Amino acid sequence: MLRSPAECPRCGTVQPLIARDDGAGLCGPCVGFAADYTCTQCGRAGNPHSRGRCAHCVLAERVNTLLAGPDGTVVPQLEPLAAALASLPSPFPAIQWIKESPNTRLLARLAAEGQTLSHELLDELPPSRNQRYIRQLLVHTGVLDERHEDLERIPGWLEHELANKPDAHAKLARPFLHWFLLRRARQRAAIRHHPASADRDLRRRVSVALDFLAWMDQRDLALADLAQEHIDDWITGATSQRRYLIRYFLKWTTSRRLTRELTVPSIPFQEPQNLLDEDDRWPLLRRCLTDSALPADVRAAGAITLLFGPSTERLCHLTPEHLKFGDKHAHLVLGRHPVLLPPRLAELLRHLAEQPLLRPQLARVHPGPQWLFPGMVPGKPISTHGMTQKLNRYGIPVRTARNAALAALAADLPSPILADVTGMHRHTALRGVAYARRDWAEYVAARAEDPGLRRSRMMSGS
Repeated sequence: MLRSPAECPRCGTVQPLIARDDGAGLCGPCVGFAADYTCTQCGRAGNPHSRGRCAHCVLAERVNTLLAGPDGTVVPQLEPLAAALASLPSPFPAIQWIKESPNTRLLARLAAEGQTLSHELLDELPPSRNQRYIRQLLVHTGVLDERHEDLERIPGWLEHELANKPDAHAKLARPFLHWFLLRRARQRAAIRHHPASADRDLRRRVSVALDFLAWMDQRDLALADLAQEHIDDWITGATSQRRYLIRYFLKWTTSRRLTRELTVPSIPFQEPQNLLDEDDRWPLLRRCLTDSALPADVRAAGAITLLFGPSTERLCHLTPEHLKFGDKHAHLVLGRHPVLLPPRLAELLRHLAEQPLLRPQLARVHPGPQWLFPGMVPGKPISTHGMTQKLNRYGIPVRTARNAALAALAADLPSPILADVTGMHRHTALRGVAYARRDWAEYVAARAEDPGLRRSRMMSGS
């Protein structure tokens, strides 16, 4: 009650209501307890912290200390961030965050150095979780302009990767990234209807190119000397499908006439190896829809994964705008066409869309989307890694559950419809349908040839 002062019904003053009378809250003076919870600095009642001051005043002081420049005052550039932090409705968690978070240590160091903060300045720092958090914090509060972070942070990552690489490799890797990979990625990002994280794929393609250049050095090969037999040797020595990504680098070198025309074989299609058994999938779905002991976001995300199998990236980026509620039915938009939701899942998603945020949010300078599954970083949804870990922690195996859901849908839907309702690529949907129907036909044939299975089915009445 000390942190939630309200008007006392007996005396009419705004005070912490520390007692009850017939169910109504009463302030201390009205029940003979004369403790004064008024802040000696601002005059507000409640939220006492230390030395007669309230937590709001202490937070404002801590924020000014955190963001102080070389002259001991907050520089004008950081004033929007200072105002957003100081005005948080729940000051106690913010005070704790300033005291303990490694993010604030980095922020304090940047402020103390007195340099004008920019994306370029942050790009010079070693890539880390703290660096990404501080960048988004500054974007969220309007200190820095927003940019497509998944793409724009890759050049900084590359410079750190090239620190111990030969100059000849760097002279190839930089234009390969900037003028080939990033140019195409930015063009796709400009027209995408659904956000997608491209940074991991681009980093892998650059890393494979650097590995290939090191492999060539070991064999005293120059780009102009590359022949098809060398590409075959590179692929043959692979322990995973990663080496097939060299196709992107060789496509670029060929277009620049650095190599002759070379062929990289297509990545062998791998059928799903692990599918959640249907006898496990349906009880798990029932648990998501009915078990109120599970967190609401886990129930909703788990049910969507078990029913429709969307990519985790698409799942994390769902907003209330992806939900369509009618008089009788509710739909979820994952691809081009909405899918019908079971009533229990519809209510779960309605609850997520309408519930207040569990954590106090910093004021945002520009309106942004309201995520169904918000993350810890201001203005961002939960990360794909975070979502996967969270669902796995509650016994929902994301990969096998998604494979099972897609296999079940592929067995019943033509590939164009499967692609439209789930948002997957049409080629992926086509392969999935071919696999699911062949696998289902083999399963039915096996059951028909096994008299023991037929007898057990008849005895069970199925």
